[in-house]
Amino acid sequence: MTVRAASAVFAACLLLAGGCTPAKLAEGRVRSALVNAGLSQSNAACMAERMTDRLSLGQLRKLQALQAPKRSLADYVYTVRRVGDGQLIEVTASSALLCATGFAPEKKPG
Repeated sequence: MTVRAASAVFAACLLLAGGCTPAKLAEGRVRSALVNAGLSQSNAACMAERMTDRLSLGQLRKLQALQAPKRSLADYVYTVRRVGDGQLIEVTASSALLCATGFAPEKKPG
């Protein structure tokens, strides 16, 4: 095993041991992107958890480009429609609806 490979394995073990899996890292980035796109912290946290479980990294990267001033969930979903990715639209719209109504199991009280 090369030094580079050993370093990569060690880094991966540290991430996993610290509970910082790639999915959790992606969730944090998606949450930040949603907040930067104008959504509330509460809805962004709920939606990010749902979206990282259901979308590919490529789809999640498309969302990073959608930053704008504060906007409503409906405005955000409308903006995502312009991306033209059916699954991305479906997951975003259903996440927005479930999180806004409180029916999403990911929605934290508060």
